[in-house]
Amino acid sequence: MAKPIYKNLTVQVLTAVLIGVIVGYLNPMLGTQLKPLGDAFIRLVTMVVGPIIFLTIVVGIVSMGDLKKVGRVGAKAILYFEIVTTLALVIGLLVANVLKPGVGIDTHGADASKIQQYVQAAEHRTFIDFVLNIIPDQIFGAFARGELLQVVFFAILFGMALTSLNMKGSALIKGLEQLTEVMFKIVAMIMRVAPLGALGAMAYTVGAFGIASLLSLAKLMACVYLTMAIFIFVVLGLICRLYGFRLWPYLRFIKEEILLALGTSSSESVLPRMIEKLELMGCGRAVVGMVIPAGYSFNMDGTSIYLSMAVVFIAQAFGVKMGFWGQAYMLAILMLTSKGAAGVTGAGFVTLAATLTATHQLPVEGLALLLGVDRFMSEARTITNLIGNGVATIVVSKMEGEFNQAQFEAAMAGHIRRRGIPMEAKADLLASAK
Repeated sequence: MAKPIYKNLTVQVLTAVLIGVIVGYLNPMLGTQLKPLGDAFIRLVTMVVGPIIFLTIVVGIVSMGDLKKVGRVGAKAILYFEIVTTLALVIGLLVANVLKPGVGIDTHGADASKIQQYVQAAEHRTFIDFVLNIIPDQIFGAFARGELLQVVFFAILFGMALTSLNMKGSALIKGLEQLTEVMFKIVAMIMRVAPLGALGAMAYTVGAFGIASLLSLAKLMACVYLTMAIFIFVVLGLICRLYGFRLWPYLRFIKEEILLALGTSSSESVLPRMIEKLELMGCGRAVVGMVIPAGYSFNMDGTSIYLSMAVVFIAQAFGVKMGFWGQAYMLAILMLTSKGAAGVTGAGFVTLAATLTATHQLPVEGLALLLGVDRFMSEARTITNLIGNGVATIVVSKMEGEFNQAQFEAAMAGHIRRRGIPMEAKADLLASAK
């Protein structure tokens, strides 16, 4: 018997997002007071992100058994990230130069004092600091602080060490597999309150920043959303075609995660669910565990588009002429700074501050022009990052031969929708999908 529509998570989250917009618009004070609902949900998810990443990577590496293959997966993922994010930066530059969203903007209201915290953070954050920060000073500290790359680093070392024990570690491996299932059960419990989290986060956004604040920079927002759509449906669509699968069925399969990311404006809020969904699609567990967390720092497609467009926007708003070589130089800087500021609170503004300072051409106070609408554009960045990381995981899985095409087709057809399906039943479903 079909499940009632009101019990569908997609319908619940979408309804909650719409209610949040209405509440924030009609009663801004009430909207801002609902912020704890969104914060509480994100905290619940963050609570399990570290352990799930650790367990997924360790169990995946052990099941892979070939340590050379682990290195290959990491190298291919980083290469893919660099190529695609650079392409995203270039597309952002092209659209901003063609549509010129910054021309005619009034810059007299740009108050440099509002962005000092981001400038200071940029001054004390370098690419070398970012590289060193991958190595945790304390194992449990990495989990406590939610440092995903540190958790990934330790998990890889742990998985490699456990693999080298051979049969001596079999009991521990079985225990970790069981613990993984427990953690995903906890995620399923947390997802029951996801609509409340989406409602609270969206009500706060509209209530605190106001829809009226969008009007002055509506052209920039339209350009950003248009560019993100072009990147998703053209660039990522072509990548999907190149690797033998279609974008639209994949988007349908992760629609709940997209809506939840839209409502909470946080891709981390759906990270555990994306790990689960990508495994259900047929991606190898080790590949999923390594590519998704690393992508949160190295494969921020939406953020890359926003950064390049924001810099050109500021140049246009302040009448600064940037020729081809000037923009090429800025592109090279963005390729570094977009990685170096990952994981920092307000990472987008920190990266912009670092880039503007490095160019010595653009006024840093231009960031103040973006403060009012940045929150509204973060949804587009978040969704693009989320979709891009999922595509990257499928691509790397296919590169490594760690992809089950029959299971992918069964998942797209709606036959496999949850983790922990009995192996006998899964085998029947996979056979029927062939």
